[in-house]
Amino acid sequence: MSERPVLEAQGVDAGYKRRRRHPATTVLRGVDLVARAGELVAVVGPNGAGKSTLLRTLVGAQAPLAGRVVLDGVEMGALTPRERARRLAVMLTEPVDVGLMTVEAVVALGRLPYRSWLGRRTGDDQSAVDRALVDAGVGELRDRMLSDLSDGERQRVMLARALAQDPAVLVLDEPTAFLDVARRIELAAVLSRLTATTGAAIIMSTHDLGFALRRADQVWLVGGQSTVTASAPEDLAYGGAIAECFAGENMTFDDAAATVVVADTSTSGATVRIEATGRLRQWTEHAVRRAGWAPSEESATVIRVEPGTPCRWRLDGVHGVGFGSMVAHLREPQAVPSMNHVGEL
Repeated sequence: MSERPVLEAQGVDAGYKRRRRHPATTVLRGVDLVARAGELVAVVGPNGAGKSTLLRTLVGAQAPLAGRVVLDGVEMGALTPRERARRLAVMLTEPVDVGLMTVEAVVALGRLPYRSWLGRRTGDDQSAVDRALVDAGVGELRDRMLSDLSDGERQRVMLARALAQDPAVLVLDEPTAFLDVARRIELAAVLSRLTATTGAAIIMSTHDLGFALRRADQVWLVGGQSTVTASAPEDLAYGGAIAECFAGENMTFDDAAATVVVADTSTSGATVRIEATGRLRQWTEHAVRRAGWAPSEESATVIRVEPGTPCRWRLDGVHGVGFGSMVAHLREPQAVPSMNHVGEL
């Protein structure tokens, strides 16, 4: 990863200008950010915090209300649309209707900022298209019609189109929003690899906090106080910034899981001590919380769980098989003790 800044926000206020005689609406204030070559940046935050406003300002779709955005060493406002398109590529969430075009033809659209007014494709253009197809993992699809592809394949084709621009900065707005779990993991792996192979800075907004904490070099945390906090993901998690940003009713940040989870509160008021280890203990805790109980090493009520597929459990003389029966039993009114006691097994 290079230390060379390719995109900077310097004292930026981001928001919307109203019509005459109406004041502007400022969403984010005093934003200072730096994205460097070869860096993967994740933009995260609650809904309505200003992630989309930030991205629109950074890519020049709307002017900053104050401060400036610098792209590859040049202030954004001083660049022509063609110059901007040679330095920055944007991939949006919404599907793009390109009509009846092959994958290669769609990817070749990324070379438009480099073509002459005659629009003829050069050898350099073809090399860039070939490289982009390979980098995005869709080389074998080049002759297929875009309309015949799955959602995951179409998303990677649009990524290849953006890569064909040979940008210093690639900005993606919720690229995994409409993909299934397998395709999300696949695209996340591609993006992580591309920072090394292309040297571009990749900036993506995402609701997948786990991905941001596992993969990103930087996290830009868009909070609820008109601020953006930028740092390594571990610093934001360890320092409590992520927990504070996502704090809400019945929600908490789980350090071990590296994601926001339902708060560890008991709806029944009952606690239970779990006798199990490893993954068996992990999923027993999950089942116990789902049933409205709270795991506690201090509890006198004990549930003993034995490995197997399905598992076997014992609680207060009651035996059961599988986590489903465990949750069902814990939810029964008679299962909630009037006072914690050790079950006779």
